[in-house]
Amino acid sequence: MIRAAVLGAAGYIGGELLRLLVNHPQVDLAAATSRTLQGRQIDGVHPNLRGRTRLTFSSEDQLPRVDVLFLATPHRETMQRMPEFLTKANVVIDLSGDFRLGDPEVYEDYYGTPHSAPELIGTFVQGLPELHRERLRTADRISVPGCMAAAGILSLVPLAEAGLITGDVTVDARTGSSGSGAKAGAENLHAERSGALRVFAPTRHRHEAEIAQATGHTVRMSATGVEAVRGVQLLSRATLADGVDERAIRSAYRTRYADEPFMRIVAARRGMHRFPDAKILSGSNFCDVGFALDRGAATVTVIAALDNLVKGGAGNAVQCMNVRFGEPETRGLEFTGLHPN
Repeated sequence: MIRAAVLGAAGYIGGELLRLLVNHPQVDLAAATSRTLQGRQIDGVHPNLRGRTRLTFSSEDQLPRVDVLFLATPHRETMQRMPEFLTKANVVIDLSGDFRLGDPEVYEDYYGTPHSAPELIGTFVQGLPELHRERLRTADRISVPGCMAAAGILSLVPLAEAGLITGDVTVDARTGSSGSGAKAGAENLHAERSGALRVFAPTRHRHEAEIAQATGHTVRMSATGVEAVRGVQLLSRATLADGVDERAIRSAYRTRYADEPFMRIVAARRGMHRFPDAKILSGSNFCDVGFALDRGAATVTVIAALDNLVKGGAGNAVQCMNVRFGEPETRGLEFTGLHPN
């Protein structure tokens, strides 16, 4: 059994980690911490876990040593406390943004503060098994990408690796309200969010730096909040290299993701679901990727969708854990999503 703990377990990502770990047949969930809810039953905050666990929230001071520690802790704070966290577990899987970017200067540019532990950045492996599986098998420090970054990276890297796109990439991202977290401000009140299509990052969303780092292309990204609770959908546009056609693009995806259990290529010619749709992915660890070409145009539009809390967060972290501890990669992540939903 893998002895696991979640630090920062009261939020949406923390709750999703608990849901997946409680139902994982090879995990012993030893602790779930919260600064304000010590002693309270987990299902008081995460009611979907009623009857699934008798664990209560504990304080960070009570955190036992475990095999794997999941960090659902805030940006900026995580890097300051990372030396402490590393003493608590053999493997640390970080879901904050603090160790996603390899260049501390880029981190400071996008997060607005100097990185307080630059010497540790290079010790983390990016938590995307589809790209870094072999390194993850022996990694003791794993940094899980942001939700929109994961969708962008997984949908664009096959084209970038194959040399099928050139120049800058523009990314238009849409995300549901859960992406703002359980403590979001007044802008996420129902009265403000319902019916809204609110552009909250017209330029320079933090996740563009992660996509640029992975693809080697300059990325210009905007992000819009939509009325959905869960889900991320990205439309990315790039210029095609000379001679690239639909067959080459489809081949690049099929070759790169032929054996990937959570990647699905969705580019049918007709039908309601001919392109990736986050709605049908709710609760699942899939990332669906598709594309479209305008007749005679030299650009490609790439569409990607995933559940921001699962493949965009907790599910991807559990997938990394499975790889690291030699478990079947899909274990505990078999849920297929719902339709209709």
